[in-house]
Amino acid sequence: MHPTLETARPIDLQDNTGLPEGTFPRGLRPDTWRLLLRAGLRGHFFKPGESLPMGPGDRDVYIIWDGAVQQERFPLGEGRGAPRITRFRGRGQVVGEAKLVTPDDSSVHTRCLTATVAIPCDERSFNALLRRRLEAQRALLRSLEARNRSDELLYATVTRPPLERVSRLVAHLADTTGVPDPRVPHRTVVSGIGQKDIAAALQIAVSTTENALRTLRYHGGIVEARYRQLVVNSVDELRHFVAGL
Repeated sequence: MHPTLETARPIDLQDNTGLPEGTFPRGLRPDTWRLLLRAGLRGHFFKPGESLPMGPGDRDVYIIWDGAVQQERFPLGEGRGAPRITRFRGRGQVVGEAKLVTPDDSSVHTRCLTATVAIPCDERSFNALLRRRLEAQRALLRSLEARNRSDELLYATVTRPPLERVSRLVAHLADTTGVPDPRVPHRTVVSGIGQKDIAAALQIAVSTTENALRTLRYHGGIVEARYRQLVVNSVDELRHFVAGL
């Protein structure tokens, strides 16, 4: 781990235009976003390994402003050996949105993979905002639809070769959770995510994930796998590689 990489991107809650396309804050006009900040939205810092407080007694929906989280859902219950669905969420994405419909919902475990800045939004205030402002409704719905489509492409294409699936997910993580390496141009570092995490998310064997990452390393060193860290030496080259598969 390189601690300086965790703080390579300055945190400025005032500017929502630098967040990824398709996310909820990016879908709001800058003046609307600043209005929400003046109304009391504040970023909270969470350490790696901490869980966002999203239990039955917690009523907050969260906007991930910086960092990365891992979400796990247990569709058949949390018994021993029960199947789980793993997803990674990054900058600009909303988590815990089920509380907007079912306030007591707590079926998703959300753990910070890196130092993370998340903005808690009380579900009652969030729902009031959605009722008052059509702009906010559309921004949220568009962000959830964009996330669903991204999830389908990344996690549901089980008939595609593992190398393609792993490459697509790594490129996505570089875009949404990666931090530029200030020492090396074009290099992006994805921290907190290991080979076992990728294998769990794609529901493939760890050895299959290792082979895919090894291929990416041998192919011009596009990606280097370290302990709970992926170093993408060129996101553009990685996208070009995926397009050719």
